[in-house]
Amino acid sequence: MTVIISLCILLLIAYLFDLTAGFTKIPSVILLLLLGWIVKEVTFFFDIKIPNLSSTLPILGTIGLILIVLEGALELELNHSKKNLINKSVLGALLPLLILAFSLAYAFHYYTAHPFKDCLANAIPFCVISSAIAIPSVRNLSSNLKEFVIYESSLSDIFGVIFFNFIVFNTDFGAKTFGYFFLEILLIVIISFIATFLLSFLLNKIDHHIKFVPIILLVILIYEISKIFHLPALIFILVFGLSIGNLDEIKHLKWTQSFRLDLLNKEVAKFKELTIEATFIIRALFFMLFGFLIKTSEIINPDTIIWAMSIVGAIYFLRFLQLYLSKMPIFPLLFVAPRGLITILLFLSIAPEQVLPLVNKSLIIQVILLTALTMMLGLMVSAKHREIIIKEKIKAKHSELDSNDTDTVDEIVNS
Repeated sequence: MTVIISLCILLLIAYLFDLTAGFTKIPSVILLLLLGWIVKEVTFFFDIKIPNLSSTLPILGTIGLILIVLEGALELELNHSKKNLINKSVLGALLPLLILAFSLAYAFHYYTAHPFKDCLANAIPFCVISSAIAIPSVRNLSSNLKEFVIYESSLSDIFGVIFFNFIVFNTDFGAKTFGYFFLEILLIVIISFIATFLLSFLLNKIDHHIKFVPIILLVILIYEISKIFHLPALIFILVFGLSIGNLDEIKHLKWTQSFRLDLLNKEVAKFKELTIEATFIIRALFFMLFGFLIKTSEIINPDTIIWAMSIVGAIYFLRFLQLYLSKMPIFPLLFVAPRGLITILLFLSIAPEQVLPLVNKSLIIQVILLTALTMMLGLMVSAKHREIIIKEKIKAKHSELDSNDTDTVDEIVNS
């Protein structure tokens, strides 16, 4: 009974964090980590015995990753007008990932003398943008910038996991290895389209009052089975979400003729709502649990803080170059490069014998907190600056506006 009451209270507090994030500009992940840490300190102070929950973290993280990418994919519009934005998102997700990963791996190799392959496996977790933190934090940005962040962070998760698995599960990197790799990509794409067709058929045809939970369970099942065979399973999640979220854009395809798209669109809308709700619960539980497992000494560890600040500095330097070269707005997008759930998951996936002494839990926590705090402060300053500009524009045009000319004011606010 006590556990149920505690969970309900904690999730309600997490919901309050989510509600107020738009006003406070404080990323909910920081508050969730803090809440988890406070709960741990309270249990320690009152000598409350809590079982070891560390094994639960990868399970929550995996489910959270699936739901977060699915939620992001369902949000995206896929049409010709988005081609330029998608191209910039792909380059923004891929190039900084590769450049930072190899640069950081070289630094690890230089200072630790460990094999470069192990150094690269340890470097990749720091190079992936966390969609779990980025997507909820940009709700108040313009639709164009918000779409860019959703595409970029979701693709960063996918590219990061594919790259990490490619490095970890291969011992040599010759032509044969790359051949198998591209074959795996082709195979998962084929599986994705077949599974999307079947899941869409089920979504359209199931008349039982319980219909969305089996779909989500099947998505998770296909993801896990694909992982067993080392296939890039997140591609399936992205293809499935984009396909059912953009039915009007693919209605010319033959397989859609088997469905009544007007009815299926209504079911997809309900499915999307359930996915958003489930994602919130899993994400909140994951970050609270991670905060609960954090030790104070790991946050203020002086042995890793210089490395953490150097990594964060490199992250934002590369991000500035990326945004500048792709001609995207520098502010506030510069600050939206948090590390989080995927960083933790990849770190936990490294074999113990491959983990570098330097890359420990302290370094992971410090990088996550520094990037989250930077994003928080950056979004706050950018929002304040935008408010000042809007007020100045309204004031400059005030003499030209009459009391009923609200459309002009709206244009100023949205510009």
